[in-house]
Amino acid sequence: MAALTPAVERQHLQILALTGFASMAAMRICDPMLVVLSDEFRVSTGDASAVVSAYAVVYGFLQLIYGPLGDRFGKLRVVSLAVLACAVFSAITAMSTSLTMLVIMRGFMGAAGAGVIPLALAWVGDQVPYERRQETLAKLMSATVMGMMSGLWFGGFAADTLGWRGAFVVLSLLFAGAAVLLWRLLQRHAPVVASDAPGLWASFRTTGRLLGMPRVRWVLGVTATEGALVFGAMAFMPTHLHQQYGLSVVAAGSVMMLYGVGGLLYSQMARRWLAWLGERGLIRTGAGLVVAGFVLLAWGTAVWMGMLACTMTGLGFYMMHNTLQVQATQMAPAARGTAVTLFASSLFWGQSTGVVLMAQSVDRGWLTYAFTAAALGVVVLGALVYRLVGRH
Repeated sequence: MAALTPAVERQHLQILALTGFASMAAMRICDPMLVVLSDEFRVSTGDASAVVSAYAVVYGFLQLIYGPLGDRFGKLRVVSLAVLACAVFSAITAMSTSLTMLVIMRGFMGAAGAGVIPLALAWVGDQVPYERRQETLAKLMSATVMGMMSGLWFGGFAADTLGWRGAFVVLSLLFAGAAVLLWRLLQRHAPVVASDAPGLWASFRTTGRLLGMPRVRWVLGVTATEGALVFGAMAFMPTHLHQQYGLSVVAAGSVMMLYGVGGLLYSQMARRWLAWLGERGLIRTGAGLVVAGFVLLAWGTAVWMGMLACTMTGLGFYMMHNTLQVQATQMAPAARGTAVTLFASSLFWGQSTGVVLMAQSVDRGWLTYAFTAAALGVVVLGALVYRLVGRH
């Protein structure tokens, strides 16, 4: 693929950052709504959490489709269509009349959103040399973190003021704007798909070949575990803040924004963190922060403890995750689109499993113990990844 000039590369990254912002906001917007949705549809909070797990399940599964499509037809072309679909499905989601319809439409939103962030990461892997890739991915990640923060806050704000439907109307408009900007960019700088690009069926067969590679399997395995432990727990952090700390839905969503502040702190200092700690040091420090954050959140009672716990967990997670993300962009350079979307698939299959398990605890009043168990799991995960990153 021909190298872009710095100015054109920057322009691509800015628009991809906007699409990533919108996608991550859509992903996390329902977390602070669970209590409100359970009241409106007269179900338990655990049952309402299906709006989170449905998104994650479909998002993870569709990665198996988007990776080969991106490799065959061009990553940015596929992203542009996925963003447009996000706008359409977000608008329809706002018209849901039952929890069942809402869950189904969240599944469709997950299907469309699956084609945004992972293919953007794969595009960075194609265009940016390895020595600049950690820093570039961190910058792109800062936009997705801002999207997560905005989704968490706006989801709670909209549920208390505009109504949860209003949140999806705003998301639809945001996606529509991003789709127009990306389409105009593609018109000016049409991506060139290599003439020797594999056929679509051959691209799908590549998935099986990648899964036969030991390095790919260990990256996918630890990533799925990370998703189950961290993202699964994260979906219920606003609920825990509401129930144990006595915060309103809006306040709980606002405190959860500190999770994103931790991620932003990492992304803005990624180069220094890497120089100070190295990749293995990032894993060790990140795991320690997540463990401390989960334990403090689980057993704390003062609001400042919840705020500190969210910040520590966010900082620690992105230290670990960005290191794994870089590994994913390098584990199969010849089929990077498929490899990175497999990475995203494993993360969100893990998340969906984690959400289902955590949902069993929330209805039984066991969230404190569930967060503690997740902390113990991160101890084991961190030790495993620390060894494996050094080996590879």
